[in-house]
Amino acid sequence: MTTRRDFLKTSALAGTGLTFAPSFAFAGAPNEKVVLGVMGVNSRGMYLAQQFAKLKNAEVGFICDVDEAAMNKAIAAVEKATGKRPKGIKDVRQLLEVKDLDALAIAAPDHWHAPAAIMACQAGKHAYVEKPCAHNPAEGEMLVDAAQKYKRLVQMGNQRRSFPSLMEAMQSLREGVIGRVYFAKGWYANNRPTIGVGKKGPVPVGLDFDLWQGPAPRREFKDNLVHYNWHWFWHWGTGEALNNGTHEIDVMRWGLGVELPTKVTSAGGRFAYKDDWETPDTQTITFEFPNNTAILWEGRSCNGHPVEGSGRGTTFYGERGTMVIPGGADYKIFDEKNKLVKDVKAGVKADATNTVSATGDIDALHLLNFVDAVREQAKLNSPIAEGHKTTLLPQLGNIAYRVGRVLNCDPTNGHILNDKEATKLWSREYEKGWKVVV
Repeated sequence: MTTRRDFLKTSALAGTGLTFAPSFAFAGAPNEKVVLGVMGVNSRGMYLAQQFAKLKNAEVGFICDVDEAAMNKAIAAVEKATGKRPKGIKDVRQLLEVKDLDALAIAAPDHWHAPAAIMACQAGKHAYVEKPCAHNPAEGEMLVDAAQKYKRLVQMGNQRRSFPSLMEAMQSLREGVIGRVYFAKGWYANNRPTIGVGKKGPVPVGLDFDLWQGPAPRREFKDNLVHYNWHWFWHWGTGEALNNGTHEIDVMRWGLGVELPTKVTSAGGRFAYKDDWETPDTQTITFEFPNNTAILWEGRSCNGHPVEGSGRGTTFYGERGTMVIPGGADYKIFDEKNKLVKDVKAGVKADATNTVSATGDIDALHLLNFVDAVREQAKLNSPIAEGHKTTLLPQLGNIAYRVGRVLNCDPTNGHILNDKEATKLWSREYEKGWKVVV
């Protein structure tokens, strides 16, 4: 059986427009500890499990992974840290049937993010979903709708929204510290090696590759896919623009105070190596917005030369100065004569080469915000409607790259205008029995 109640119905999604979930009260909020299950613990999920376990009002009660080795390792890590052994459950559908589960944290591959989060909402659970919140724009819209329909809290892992120093920086931009901000530039640079040419062969012992693929149409196993290189295949991943660019694009959208673009342009390619890598290793994406502002993101997966001394970061340009955020939680402000007038050292450095946590343990502030929101002790710093808009921007960038031309978009919902070929990439096909609906 591959379905769970309403999630896997075969009917089409009724609405396609972008909706915004209002604030709401929900029944059954835990007064004390929030019991979490963590899905996908080979890399980032292991970090999430360990960080959630450290929180006073959270308990990692369940570990969910299709790889027995990864699941057992995470179980042991949580038990060592807390003295309490979480239960291992391979299939997320079975996990969501557990009555005592309050929330699901999702760090499985990208093609699982929105489906699992929607399933969680439909099961009456809250969801913390790693970026990107969806594999494609249609899934992002459905996730926003699911959070609203089932009155569940859903937060994406755009953790910079919970960094106190960046909250301060964004507030200062709104207050006009560099005048009207009209342009922002973000970047990510790494030195990733080739992934080679994969060979077909037997699935490793302990890995349920069928369940790993889940909603995605079935493909044969290759030895250069699991556990990380799936990022660079359109079928399962979303490329560097969403794997890492989502973070900087989120900060830029936040600082500029913009929602969705009117025009999207992208250029790049797989330049560094000849191998199975499908997404661009070098890419620029430009977004234009209705309020006469623009964003530029540059990604270099295979050339780690830094910008502003950092492998990742953002710069805001205004009428009376410039703000530089070199990837972590520090920021600098320069006046119109390029004189340094403010230098905030938060003590958090960004490491673009770290595939687990590029900004270290400060990420836990975002997890704490989610737990406190579930306990009704706080509001989400970034509700999923915001996470979806941020995710949609690089998704549109990838679509522009794949069709090789400028996209004109409706700024009210981000939908592509007058381009049938590009619109086909708005959604995806699903494995039979796994169609995503709300």
